Amino acid sequence: MFSKESLFNSRNLPGQSSLVILFVCFFCLFVLVFFSERVVPFLSRPTLPALLLPTGLHLFSSNAICRYLFEVSGQECSEFCNQWLEWEATDLQLCLNCLYIGLYDPFCDLLPSFLIFSLLSLLFHFPVSFTGEHKSVNGWFDRVASIHSCLSAAQKVLQGKGLQGMKSYMQRQPAPQSSQGRNTQPCNCNPIEEGERAFSEEELEAAILNWSKGLSTSPLATDRQHPILPQEGKRNILVTSALPYVNNVPHLGNIIGCVLSADVFSRYGRLRGWNLLFVCGTDEYGTATENKAREEGLTPQLICDKYHAVHSSIYKWFQIDFDFFGRTTTEKQTEIAQDIFWRLHKNGFLVEDTVEQLRCEQCQRFLADRFVEGICPHCKYPEARGDQCDKCGRLINAVELREPQCKVCRQTPVIRSSKHLFLDLPKLETQLEQWLEKSTSTGDWTTNAKQITRSWLRDGLKPRCITRDLLWGTPVPHPDFKEKVFYVWFDAPIGYLSITANYTDEWEKWWKNPHQVELYNFMAKDNVPFHSVVFPCSLLGAQDNYTLVSHLVATEYLNYEDTKFSKSRGVGVFGDMAKDTGIPADVWRFYLLYVRPEGQDSAFSWADMALKNNSELLNNLGNFINRAGMFVTKFFEGCVPVMELQQEDKKLLALVGWELQQYIQLMDKVKIRDALKHILNISRHGNQYIQVNEPWKNIKGGDTERQRAGTVTGVSVNIACLLSVMLMPYMPEVSQTIRNQLNAPQSCVSTMLQGNGTFVCSLCAGHRIGTVSPLFQKLEADQIEALKKRFGGQQVFDGDKVRALKAQNAEKAVITAEVAKLLDLKKQLALAEGKSPEPAPQKGKKKK
Repeated sequence: MFSKESLFNSRNLPGQSSLVILFVCFFCLFVLVFFSERVVPFLSRPTLPALLLPTGLHLFSSNAICRYLFEVSGQECSEFCNQWLEWEATDLQLCLNCLYIGLYDPFCDLLPSFLIFSLLSLLFHFPVSFTGEHKSVNGWFDRVASIHSCLSAAQKVLQGKGLQGMKSYMQRQPAPQSSQGRNTQPCNCNPIEEGERAFSEEELEAAILNWSKGLSTSPLATDRQHPILPQEGKRNILVTSALPYVNNVPHLGNIIGCVLSADVFSRYGRLRGWNLLFVCGTDEYGTATENKAREEGLTPQLICDKYHAVHSSIYKWFQIDFDFFGRTTTEKQTEIAQDIFWRLHKNGFLVEDTVEQLRCEQCQRFLADRFVEGICPHCKYPEARGDQCDKCGRLINAVELREPQCKVCRQTPVIRSSKHLFLDLPKLETQLEQWLEKSTSTGDWTTNAKQITRSWLRDGLKPRCITRDLLWGTPVPHPDFKEKVFYVWFDAPIGYLSITANYTDEWEKWWKNPHQVELYNFMAKDNVPFHSVVFPCSLLGAQDNYTLVSHLVATEYLNYEDTKFSKSRGVGVFGDMAKDTGIPADVWRFYLLYVRPEGQDSAFSWADMALKNNSELLNNLGNFINRAGMFVTKFFEGCVPVMELQQEDKKLLALVGWELQQYIQLMDKVKIRDALKHILNISRHGNQYIQVNEPWKNIKGGDTERQRAGTVTGVSVNIACLLSVMLMPYMPEVSQTIRNQLNAPQSCVSTMLQGNGTFVCSLCAGHRIGTVSPLFQKLEADQIEALKKRFGGQQVFDGDKVRALKAQNAEKAVITAEVAKLLDLKKQLALAEGKSPEPAPQKGKKKK
């Protein structure tokens, strides 16, 4: 075993109870990984760590492996251990990435990544001693410790100063840059206060040089002339957001997962000077629309017209800046979808087959996959859909569901046979894999997008049905299938093409130009396989030089408080409700982007929204910008004073410039949430700068003190101008308000984000600013509590509880009471939505 005496000595880390068993797990993990010759059979190249379980499955997450080792050893994973595992995933791994880049960059390809772990043991003096069956690990540590490069790197970092040496070294490291295609994301571990960051004299001089360059005369980056078409010699970017279903109102999770994320990146891209087109629209065909039309007593086309306008209004309020927002019920959609169909048919990539489908006799129709629910045959999840289980992620044939139910009427469907056309995915698999290898290695695909796509390929591709027995959809032009329409997941992604075609007749310059155009797809993770497998296969099989996705950006799910959004239960905030809260659209945008579910599911929380608004927007960002502007107005009659920079000011300029570069690197990689933190960091630096220098005191002193107050004020107001530019993708109205208050030149927008990013003096001495006023308002506790209750819905007294009571054979009086509560809450919900609270009369029942 090994001693735990010299692990870490930091008050920020979890307590040391259970550390022995935890680090035994970590060391056992490394033994299993590095001393095993097992190869994961379904992966084309090694993936570490990997642990083969007795069941034949593999674990790839180090934390998951550690938890598994706890379980099989009979030990309980305590709360302290959970904290350590969380710290390892969120902090240690990021620091290791920095170490790997900073220490081994010149020869990283020659050293296996496990050397970093052994180097860590040297840096922090882990006393390690294994016995018994694991004693070979001692030899491994000895061999690694004898490697000259490891020892020299440790000496270079520590310089005889131990952990403090490590801390000082990390401060001095520049942000990692991409090299030869390797992904080197900036580290956000923040082991020290950013104010302590050290800069060399060369870095300080470079910051001053950039500052003195001033604004360029380039045109405003946001000016657009339609139609936007690809241009020779420019970076041409086509951005799409997953087409929202027209049959419902989008909730906050839908908005952040698709249109808002795409909007932020599009706004940023325009600021960077990229030639960018952002298109989206409503997905209007399919069973969902038919059912909604039946519910509301309208035709499917009228439903599409109604809800297309609802969606447009919501996105306009959220300031989603589409270049074009279209729809799929157009002649262009029919024309392009049928052309791709015939090309696939001609090239031999379609096959016929008779399939068994679920048909609801009550509704008198075959049921689309997403209108069937039942028990997953693999993991027993009770709410699996007819095409996929959200819990285990496995693909499902609807007829395999146990205890299936029609989602419309809750009746049990029957199995019937029907003849359909299938896209022959196995025949296209080789082409798909070749394209995926190139796209995922050169483009910015999110981790979940890669994992979900690999799981489809790992399980083996199967023919995918592209036709459906429906009335409302793009008609299949084949004479043998004239009674059918295209399945929505064949048809809907083609909507990107048809929407672009409705925007410009020269749409093929975007969609049949793969060598000149980069395609970014934004979506939630449940849409990934259709954009990474089904749609690309359709375009590959069509063999018409189509542009395929270069960067697939998928979010995880955003939940509401501790549950899911539900329109029927009145749970959660939906797009048409947000504006009625009295909270500005920019604050909604800020908070949704702050909690954007990039790496894992996240949750909207009213309490957290109030906290972030009051602390980050009001007390941090708004406070700094308001103070900077007010000092100019109050102390210098509205004109920016002369600035004579001292060493402290130069360090601040360098630090702000560094934060700007981190912001740009992250935004370039579509790390939208992480980039936002650097904006807030800059305003924190600014607040600290003002607080330390106290210009309100110096302005009352002699000439030297007054000059110092002027310099601090001038630098601060210029930082505020930079923040207004960095905020443009996130909070466009707030950004414009700041620039109006500062009377900022238009060229500041295009200057600071061009190239690698440059912090310049945009408001020179003598510049007159406008009227300064507060940017944000406090969200009060009683206001938030009222909103939380308003959008909480009937989470306790819902239909599931009534069904559960019936299943438990509860007393009739108890069930009746719950039913009464449910009916009352449904009436309240109906009134809130402007509908009649009285249920529709049932057929066959006479009024008494």
